[in-house]
Amino acid sequence: MSAVGTDNAWERGRFDAAEGPGKILFGRMYEDVSIEIEAFPPGGRILCIASAGCTAMALAPRHEVVAVDINPVQLRYAERRFAGQRAVRGTAERFMAFGRSFAPLVGWWPSRLREFLELEDPRAQMNYWTRHLDTPRFRMAVDGMLSITALRSMYAAPFLDFLPARLGSVMRRRLARGFARHSNRANPYLRALFVGELADQAPPREAADIRLVHSDAAAFLERQPARSFEGFTLSNILDGAPAGFERRLFAAVKHAAKPDAIAVLRSFREPPGDSSHNLAADDRAMLWGIVDVRRAECLP
Repeated sequence: MSAVGTDNAWERGRFDAAEGPGKILFGRMYEDVSIEIEAFPPGGRILCIASAGCTAMALAPRHEVVAVDINPVQLRYAERRFAGQRAVRGTAERFMAFGRSFAPLVGWWPSRLREFLELEDPRAQMNYWTRHLDTPRFRMAVDGMLSITALRSMYAAPFLDFLPARLGSVMRRRLARGFARHSNRANPYLRALFVGELADQAPPREAADIRLVHSDAAAFLERQPARSFEGFTLSNILDGAPAGFERRLFAAVKHAAKPDAIAVLRSFREPPGDSSHNLAADDRAMLWGIVDVRRAECLP
């Protein structure tokens, strides 16, 4: 493994601004890998952000996968998962569990959630959501928990500066968009979000072949031969990245991209406008404002 130091907030392995050792931030990934499976033709060499390892493991049977992460603790966790270790709860899961602990206070009883999660028809889901779950008490609680004032107690400034205003309202709209489009019952990402289930399938045998690299993605790609990757799935690494990193990352991707290579990039930001290459509505995780899927050579 190679290591490259930067001033990137992700490198610290912490969401807060406190001093201390890095942590596992994500016990699982909240990114619908079906986006990548559809976007990348089988057989190519793919660069992905390691994170909790979910995307790398899903792509490994069809691709040569290089998994990069700037957080060494997260990278070691992904390596253990490739070897068969069960998923654990990271900082993100503990934050969501804290939020779910208040669910009964807003009328989200376990029986009601189970009934909602078993629905399959989007029209029935929207009706149930409107009548039973998207209540005034729920909206007030989410708006308070996702206010910048509340988030400052848990997140350092780089992880807040890019968030849209009125985040609670934005996230409710994204959820409703997903309920109107995707079957709840067939959606493991929704179960992870609403009841904290950590899907823990055994890694494919090809997971042993995933190459792990400790580096920021741009530095790693700058060192690679030109035209050496057919695909890039970059998670939301630009959320919280330092000024100038986007330009450097996109230049590095273009350098390493083969002709017609595809790049996938997510963000919690609101999209700048309608875009034919924003597939956020297709992502069953329902969290993202942007899921940008386009040819690498067309990146800004």
